[in-house]
Amino acid sequence: MAGPVVAAALVLPRVLDFNTSPWLGDIRDSKLLDATARERLAPLIESWAESVQIGVASVEEIDQINIFHASHLAMGRALKGLKTQPGHVLVDGKFLPKNQTEFNFPATAVIKGDQKCLSIAAASIVAKVWRDRYMVELDQQFPMYGFAKHKGYPTEFHAQALKQHGASQVHRRSFRTVKANLWIG
Repeated sequence: MAGPVVAAALVLPRVLDFNTSPWLGDIRDSKLLDATARERLAPLIESWAESVQIGVASVEEIDQINIFHASHLAMGRALKGLKTQPGHVLVDGKFLPKNQTEFNFPATAVIKGDQKCLSIAAASIVAKVWRDRYMVELDQQFPMYGFAKHKGYPTEFHAQALKQHGASQVHRRSFRTVKANLWIG
């Protein structure tokens, strides 16, 4: 309901060695890890991968083109920023982004890819940690919404804060719960 959509792209090292990097066995879908595990793994992933890049689509972009297309926009921006170009891109989800020049190399959409592919799971961790940190920063500007706690997701506390304070400029105005509380902003 609040904050940007964030994607990470990364290029795996040419050699995966679980013996020298046993923490690789801990990588899984970021939603299945607690914040402590994600915070521990993110810097390991970032120093291990050949290249890592974050892509962001703003709240305004989400409201203009919808969350699905904004997530693809963020993916494209992450890919464009990679220092090492991937030979093949694995995308989490059912669909590949369309009409983006950043996707000018072979790509495969993988349903539940963050549960099936090391690269997608690792990218999901990096993206989630980046977004969570960003939401903690937003909490400093907008403490009444509790972003540091719920990270902008639709919790009961967040819904009550919206009713009490209205929507801020960091809320996704196209989302129903936010749209119903646009009296501030």
